[in-house]
Formats: sequence, structure tokens, C-alpha cells
Amino acid sequence: MTSQRTRARMVERLRMQGVTDEAVLAAMIAVPRHIFVEEVLSNRAYDDVALPINFEQTISNPFTVARMSQLLRAGSNPGKVLEIGTGSGYQTAILAQFSREVYSVERIGPLLTRTRGRLGELRINNVRLRHADGLLGLSQAAPFDGIILTAATPHIPPALLEQLAIRGRMVFPRGTSEQVLCVIERNLQGYTETILDEVKFVQMIPGIWQR
Repeated sequence: MTSQRTRARMVERLRMQGVTDEAVLAAMIAVPRHIFVEEVLSNRAYDDVALPINFEQTISNPFTVARMSQLLRAGSNPGKVLEIGTGSGYQTAILAQFSREVYSVERIGPLLTRTRGRLGELRINNVRLRHADGLLGLSQAAPFDGIILTAATPHIPPALLEQLAIRGRMVFPRGTSEQVLCVIERNLQGYTETILDEVKFVQMIPGIWQR
């Protein structure tokens, strides 16, 4: 259940679901998802389901990870990416496959510690992890060519919009009980937003937490 062949079958399923970006599909086959789930759930690692990762958080299902990555990439590799909500680190590892540099912010300290170990095990060296309030972004590393939120928010804080580079893209779930996937693009005139399909994510929470 954790072999390269199993990942290849997952990627073929993603193709059938409409993921067409070859760079994203290559990233999905390169990164072993079973490393990022609890050992007791490793036999479900390549099913198209979200799985719990403790602290009332989840690892998104593979299709959602691939779809959001495809929307963020939009046909070309971004230079610098900001991820809000490191979580398990799986989306982080996927982004690292096609981005020059990934900054990932997580509010839950123990999750960040665990993810740092996983990324080190995979020798992923172009990721910078930060224990901070993701809703504030990371102004010291801005601007970002891409910003991705892995938890839902009813509105985007102005700080995040300001940290998006001109011609940059932000992908995020908007809403509370009812959520939709959105893409914001920044141009010289301002921002445009595209609303896509319905999704279901945990809610973004402000502040930081350290056990």
C-alpha cells in the first residue's frame, strides 16, 4: 500500500478526476503520502479521503491537494510560495517539488516539529517553516508569487493581500459552514477573484499554540 505502484494508481485516478498539470502529477507521484499520515492509517494513505492528523486537524484528500496545486501553479512554476497552515506537511512537500522556495506557517507547535522531521527525512531543503499566526502572513519574506491557505476563512486579511506579488495568485477556501474554493489574482489594477466548486476544510484560527 506504500509502493511507487500505489502512488502511480493514485495519479491515474487524479487524471481521471481532471488534474492535467504534469508538474503537479509528477509531484504527487514523487512524494510518499503515507509518511504524512498516522501509522495506523497508512493503509488508507492513497485513498481519496481526508484523514485526521491530531489536534483536530486533517490531511486533505489527494484530489484537493492536486487541484489547489494546479490552480496555484497555473501552468508555470512559482518562485516563492507562502503556505498558511503547514499541518501534516504533505501539501508543503508537494509545493516544494515545483517551487523555488516555500515558506510555510503553522500555529500548532507540535505539528510543525513533526513536519520538520518528515521533510528532513525526505531531504526537502527548499522549505522554510515558521511557528506563527498564519493570518498575519510573513511580511519579512514577502512578496510571494503564490499564497495557498489550507484552512477556510470567511475573508482574506488585508495583510495577506498586500503580501501577494503583482501577477501572483492566491488559492484558498472561503466560508464557514458552507465553503467554496477561490482564486485571487493580483494585477497592476488590483485584485480579481474567481469562485470555483464547493469544498470542506477545517476553519482557520488566529494566534499560535504551543503545548
